Amino acid sequence: MKEAPPMNIGRDEHRTHHSPLHQMALGALGIVYGDIGTSPLYTMRESFAGPHAVPLDDVHVYGVLSMVFWALVVSVTLKYVVLLLRADNEGEGGVLALGTLAAKFLSPQNPRRNIYITLAIVGLTLFYGDCLITPAISVLGAVEGVLAVEGLQQPGLDLASMVPWMAALILIGLFFIQSGGTAQVGKMFGPIMVIWFVSLALMGLWQISQHPEILAAISPHYLFRLIEIDGLRVFLLMGTIVLAITGAEALFADLGHFGRKPIQITWLAMVFPCLVINYFGQGALILADPSTADKIFFRQVPDVLVIPLVVLATLASIIASQAVISGIFSMTKQAILLGLLPRMEIRHTSSVEAGQIYMPHINWILMVGVLLLVFGFQTSGNLAAAYGVSVTGTVIIDSILACAVALSVWKWSRVLAFSVFGVLLIVDAAFFISCLHKVPDGGWFPLVICAAIVSLITIWRHGRRVLYDKLYKDATKIVDFLGQTNHYTRIAGTAVYLTSDPARMPKAMQHNLLHNRVLHDRIILLTVKIEPVPWWPRGQRVAILPLGQNIFTIIAHYGFMDRPDVPRVLRRCADQGLLIDPQKCSYFLSREIIIPTKLPDMGPVEARIFSFLSDQAMNATSFFRLPADRVLELCTRVEV
Repeated sequence: MKEAPPMNIGRDEHRTHHSPLHQMALGALGIVYGDIGTSPLYTMRESFAGPHAVPLDDVHVYGVLSMVFWALVVSVTLKYVVLLLRADNEGEGGVLALGTLAAKFLSPQNPRRNIYITLAIVGLTLFYGDCLITPAISVLGAVEGVLAVEGLQQPGLDLASMVPWMAALILIGLFFIQSGGTAQVGKMFGPIMVIWFVSLALMGLWQISQHPEILAAISPHYLFRLIEIDGLRVFLLMGTIVLAITGAEALFADLGHFGRKPIQITWLAMVFPCLVINYFGQGALILADPSTADKIFFRQVPDVLVIPLVVLATLASIIASQAVISGIFSMTKQAILLGLLPRMEIRHTSSVEAGQIYMPHINWILMVGVLLLVFGFQTSGNLAAAYGVSVTGTVIIDSILACAVALSVWKWSRVLAFSVFGVLLIVDAAFFISCLHKVPDGGWFPLVICAAIVSLITIWRHGRRVLYDKLYKDATKIVDFLGQTNHYTRIAGTAVYLTSDPARMPKAMQHNLLHNRVLHDRIILLTVKIEPVPWWPRGQRVAILPLGQNIFTIIAHYGFMDRPDVPRVLRRCADQGLLIDPQKCSYFLSREIIIPTKLPDMGPVEARIFSFLSDQAMNATSFFRLPADRVLELCTRVEV
């Protein structure tokens, strides 16, 4: 039978940016740059007072500043702001969007497709490790400013032991407000970050004015001079300098929220110059007074301004934390819709902005993980030892996937693509190798998180494939069933069967026929397909295929940033002449009860983990927004 033409149905609109450019830029300043914007709290301190501190002499101060400057130029400005912001998947950025874009034009049989998807999954899991560390190190680094307040240093008062508790209280409060949405708080993010970056610049300018010769460190001559003197020891230093570029992935990941131009303008006009000025100001102060190195950031201002600076730094660190929390909600939603993770509860906290979501399970898991880091590492200096491994791993994956996009989407020549991204990959690899020495000191943590989540994703995907084979391998084909419909009594009403394979009889339908021996007057076989694109075009959302005997197949397409809504799909079927009232339909769902066996199709441990994940998955009724009083679930015991 001829397939009906695609119809135009209601959908979440593509994210278009109609706000004035200055408003978008202000929003980008408040959301995108929180992580990288708080790096001055600890980068220079760790370089000159951390476990792998370099000498406090002119050669090393100038060399460190030159390395920071060129890391920001090459790894952030050139790679992310200039190149990767062009590698958008229909306006969306981030490692998952990049991976699906790289694989978009490859056939399922092409081995490179699986490689790109696997790289995107690993990048996602490394992102989780980064998102756990960022709130802990940012808030700890800000609160530690109280240790620089002379008036608070009292005999018998151990401020250092109180810092983790103060940081924990701030973080607990932050996680508890997530359920209410952050729209109102978010409106303040931009102005606060403007004050933050202006303050960074003013502090730096004051110190530079005392020693303007420090600006000479912009020359790469000092970087090469440092390499000449320290040799391979520079790799240890690079493991610290990488702290200056953490948050670069956010430039790309938040592309869909603000668009390319506001992010680029904000970086070039404010963030980049303010960061550079502050780093150089810290360098000037270290040369003038080496004793300030252990609290260098807060020593840039007079004692009377330290407490206000601590408050401002704490606000900036909260914004940085909020940005990664919101980011992990968004990335987890994408992973769920792409079938990488079990369904979880997703609450939309705004009736206007579809991207504002809250995921309770992820929120509380994050909170526990962040608090464990705060009390386990105690100081931002100790956490700096764990920071960098996940970040550098992610940027390497971004470079590989971006090279694939340059070849397949931008149609670059192999020489150009390999030359540009080859150089960037060498820089990324150097930073990654430099962070490997951190593994024994805490760098193992993000690697453990990565390995655990990769294992869960692998088990879930394998388990779903095994389950699919069990349910549908021997199922009757719909075309074969059409000739048997006269064997069953037809009753009034519309039955909607959700199925992942529209060509075969759903398990729930088989059970219904086996036990009730009846068919509804009208039967809808509904398949929701999540495509590897962020948004699916409005006019191509649904296709209706009449099969005969008043049985219809409906395919509803969604992108991984869309919000599946089955009743909306059914209502808008009227646009093609198929009138369906979602509130009068009977929805039949198949619910699988996973039974691990002694001779499993999966490994014995794998089968039990998959069974647990299946039990914890959110039910289809809530996930697809079905009317609960119209749903019938038919259980199937499946041995794996």
